[in-house]
Amino acid sequence: MDSTEDLATETVEPICPRCLKPLSLSVCDEIVPIDNRVKLLILQHPQEQDQLLGTGRLAALSLKHAIFKVGLSWASLAKAVEGPADPKRWAILYLGSARPGDFPPGREVVVLDKKGNAVPDQDGELAHIQGVVVFDGTWSQAKTLWWRNAWVLKAKRVALNPRKPSLYGKLRREPRREGLSTIEAAGLLIGHLEKRPEIQTRLNENFEKMLARIRASGVLPAVKTRNNPKRS
Repeated sequence: MDSTEDLATETVEPICPRCLKPLSLSVCDEIVPIDNRVKLLILQHPQEQDQLLGTGRLAALSLKHAIFKVGLSWASLAKAVEGPADPKRWAILYLGSARPGDFPPGREVVVLDKKGNAVPDQDGELAHIQGVVVFDGTWSQAKTLWWRNAWVLKAKRVALNPRKPSLYGKLRREPRREGLSTIEAAGLLIGHLEKRPEIQTRLNENFEKMLARIRASGVLPAVKTRNNPKRS
């Protein structure tokens, strides 16, 4: 049998239809969605191609009330979630240059005004949040999503200042210490809003399972520098 025949008969590993990772790396069979009150909307840029290390779909699968969409623009928040939704009652991870040193001491989730400054009444601003929006993609892709969806300007802007670095470790270098994966950002934000730390714990556990399978596979990707700090 020549090399052409070898290629023709080569077995291609099936892809998990839920997370789009090779079945040997998928942890979907171990995921038990946690019941969340604050809804999660993940908007992924169509050109986001990091299927191996990406966590957007995994984050959505980890929560009962989560929506995952791929695209560039939606006419309104209601169109994106396919139901009633007031953007003023939703929070969106901010894309600007908020400075952690200016955050209120001890806060991991901070509401910002349009100038990127922390608002005075943090707890009051977060008290009635019904859902959160997270962009999934590189920084430039997330920026495109921001400007192509005018309704995000009506949502509350929040930034994250996590106490610990991302669990990616050496698999992916984040350009900032506070850079997180999509699933880590979602867990931190929703866990804080609901005052349920177990939400963050569960999502981080699912992330760790994914990373463990990737490391155990022996097919480790080259270390990447991600230009999308998920504090944004």
